[in-house]
Formats: sequence, C-alpha cells, structure tokens
Amino acid sequence: MEISVDTHTHTISSGHAYSTVLENAAAAAQRGLSIMCVTDHAPTMPGAPHFWHFANQRVLPRFLHGVGVIRGVETNILNTAGEIDMDDRILSMLDWAIASFHEPIFRPADAKQHTQALLNVIQSGKVDAIGHPGNPNFDFDFEAVIKAAARHNVVLEINNSSLSGSRAGSEQRCEDIAACIKEFGGRITTGSDAHFAYDVGNFTFVKQLLAKVDFPCEQVVTYTPSSFLSFLAERGRAPIEEFSVFHNA
Repeated sequence: MEISVDTHTHTISSGHAYSTVLENAAAAAQRGLSIMCVTDHAPTMPGAPHFWHFANQRVLPRFLHGVGVIRGVETNILNTAGEIDMDDRILSMLDWAIASFHEPIFRPADAKQHTQALLNVIQSGKVDAIGHPGNPNFDFDFEAVIKAAARHNVVLEINNSSLSGSRAGSEQRCEDIAACIKEFGGRITTGSDAHFAYDVGNFTFVKQLLAKVDFPCEQVVTYTPSSFLSFLAERGRAPIEEFSVFHNA
C-alpha cells in the first residue's frame, strides 16, 4: 500500500523537533508525498509555540517543493471532559486538528478516565483525528472509542513513530486498534510524527502493520490526496482552492 499524505509532522517550533517547514517539505518531496500536514504541538506542551504561531500559518504557501501544505495542530487533551488547548477561533483558521494524550499534560490514569476523555473530545466536533492512540500509558475501551469515532467521522492515527520505539509497547496495541477499526467500519489516518525531516513520510512500520491485518485501502484516508481532501470535506472543512489539482488523484 502506498500512502500519499503525512498528517502528523513537527517543525523546530515544537521545541523538541529539529527541522523547518521548508526542510520537512523537501523531505516529503523526496519521499513522493502529495500532501504534508504541519502539526506542531499546541501551547500547553512544554516548549510549544504561542497560539499566534498557529493563527499565522496563513502565511505558509499552499505548495512547497511541489508538496501540498496543510495548516494544522496537534492539540493536547487536557482532562476527562475532553477539553483541548486550542481556542475555537484559531481552530477555525486551520485545515486539520489532531488531539493526543501527552504525559506532561494529562497524567496517565485508568482506562475508564482515558475512555471518557476520548469520547468527549470525539463528540466535541473540534478535532479530525486522535493521535498515537496505541500509547500503552493511556489504555482505553477500544470498541467504545472506535465506534464513537466512526459515528462522528473522526479518524484514529496509526503512528509510525510509535511503532519504531518512541512509545514502547505500542506495537501490539496499534495492531489491535487497526483490527478493531477494520471490523467496526471506522477509518484511520497515517502519521510519521516526524520530529526530524528525514522521518517525514516514513511509513515503513505503518505499512507492515496494515499488511499484517489486511487493512482495506478504502478505510485509509491518506491513501490518495483526493481521499484525504474528501475526508476534510466530510468534516465540513472549507475547500482549498489551490488543491483542486488533487481531486482526481
């Protein structure tokens, strides 16, 4: 399976990543990606940029090195109410929003509390994807969350970084999550979670996992640029005029 879109990348603005937007875009072009999402950490993450950073993404060109640029954010899930650390006004300026658990922000608790937080953030309508759900520090009720995500048209992420050692113990959980999504009819997105340019568009372990569970291409929103843009349209995101070239791709 080829994957055309990387929906989770970080730049030097995240504070613990090491490449610029231009460097990431050049790496994405080398990998043959069509679209790259810029998803720096939202403000409550230590070292993360001010909210102006996200509001000002309008200055980013829609194409860099021939790769389409999606303006996004990786927000932090703050509590069991499913609140996130990004103002609605800023979210409305962006194309794409991920919500993730991060240990410095949400202290790991029990599966019941994690499940409640995920259900609430999914039902809020504010985010398009749940980032790195395979993290073993944040156990949750797979069936309940996956079914809720399918109902509310939110995708769960299969994260290449999680599968390559950044979150030890994620491999089997990610496989189980993918199998459950296949069974219950949800969809996934694919993110490198790159914190250095060379990892942008690296889906080596994602592809191995999807092949292992025989995951259907039609349930992968990043399979083609048009499938990703169609998903954004389903989410009510405004069309991006410059990306009309992708609609049949």
